[in-house]
Amino acid sequence: MRNVEFILNGKAVSLETSLSRRLLDVLREDFGLTGTKEGCGEGECGACVVFLDGELVNSCLVPMNSVIGKEVQTIEGLAQTKRYRIIEDAFVMAGAVQCGFCTPGMVMATEYLVRRYKHPTNEEIREGLSGNICRCTGYQTILEAVKRVFEEVEDL
Repeated sequence: MRNVEFILNGKAVSLETSLSRRLLDVLREDFGLTGTKEGCGEGECGACVVFLDGELVNSCLVPMNSVIGKEVQTIEGLAQTKRYRIIEDAFVMAGAVQCGFCTPGMVMATEYLVRRYKHPTNEEIREGLSGNICRCTGYQTILEAVKRVFEEVEDL
């Protein structure tokens, strides 16, 4: 057990935990941030993605020793931004949400795309979403939602 300090959604936090414990478990169990989901537990589905120092990572694969002194942003932290509202509205308007299990990961991946590209190609969007699995909505509506986001974010 060790005291681990990091920035979580813009606030300095500290907790006593095992360094081998998964970031996913800490977020859900210790901080109550349940928007980050556990799907496969193997880094294949994207349900658990968060930003770690600005990079999109699968929190199910990140041990707490990799988080010390770093900044973590979850879907709950992103939800406090203006751009989140644009992304959320685009997903709703495009019909890109059904059960909602994959939605936080898809939204985080969309935010990552917005941070990387001004005008992504369809291939770049597909590649950016490729680490996220959706079992019920279908990818065409999600692709359309992401395109809508890029039509709206030019002002931000």
